Amino acid sequence: MVGYDPDAKCVSTAEAAAAGSASGLVTRVLVSPLDVLKIRFQLQIEQLSSRNPTAKYHGILQAVQCIFREEGLTAFWKGHVPAQFLSVGFGAVQFMAFESLTELVHNVTSFNTRDSFVHLVCGGLAACTATVAVQPVDTLRTRFAAQGEPKIYPNLRHAVMTMYQTEGSRTFYRGLTPTLVAIFPYAGLQFFFYNILQQFSKWVVPAEEKNGGNVKNLVCGSCAGVISKTLTYPLDVVKKRLQVGGFEHARAAFGQVRTYGGLLDCVRQIMQEEGPGGFFKGLSPSLLKAAFSTGLIFFWYELFCSFLCALKSPKSTRRKQG
Repeated sequence: MVGYDPDAKCVSTAEAAAAGSASGLVTRVLVSPLDVLKIRFQLQIEQLSSRNPTAKYHGILQAVQCIFREEGLTAFWKGHVPAQFLSVGFGAVQFMAFESLTELVHNVTSFNTRDSFVHLVCGGLAACTATVAVQPVDTLRTRFAAQGEPKIYPNLRHAVMTMYQTEGSRTFYRGLTPTLVAIFPYAGLQFFFYNILQQFSKWVVPAEEKNGGNVKNLVCGSCAGVISKTLTYPLDVVKKRLQVGGFEHARAAFGQVRTYGGLLDCVRQIMQEEGPGGFFKGLSPSLLKAAFSTGLIFFWYELFCSFLCALKSPKSTRRKQG
């Protein structure tokens, strides 16, 4: 169902956008706590270890207890409103662009649109398009998730106005360069491995019953998410560090803060002060999030597309007429 298929085309570009939006919305609600943990870990300068007395967070369980004790249960959904705008917008643009790009490949080239490498390139380009469209919302989401108590930004409107007045419009695109550098291989590899795993599953279980298809989509999506996230994770850390630039005063309670002059300066400082391991801070919750979010995104997208196809099927039409 993911990608253009001339033999089984029943979802329009607009319907793909709607299914992508819906899948992003549902998935975001479920994985938000893991996203907050990942961002907190990524932004911590100190080593993530209980042996470091200056470190605020040591591990997943300790961080969950600490955040719950200091900020309450709702802290795990900090920045949820901009995050939902991000998920809905990203999902819509990404899947709409992916369907359009794979259809374009089918119409103007001799490549097979079901080929994994076509999905790699089209998936990366679709994600880059979606990233440029929603980057301001991603920056807002990161700031909300990063701030402690008392809050610097009480609501979304205040955050937008304050950031614009004090830092200018360019602040909403902080970290865009490493984001684009990271998102192309990350999203491309998601679609690439999802396609490969789907083909592999058909080879392993050729006589699969239809009622097991949704579980297969979930498993294939989860595995694709874990592989792609591991391969591209360092750039995600750099992006998050750059996005909170100019926001250092809100990070005082979390430990040391740093100011970075750009992508290369950020990479240099992390390597010098934190070593190679600094580029993989927060990897554990990030992999959990990648497994859940990518699996659920493809699961819900395929489910919503199947539902839309069922509504347009002859049986459904006859039922409505009767």
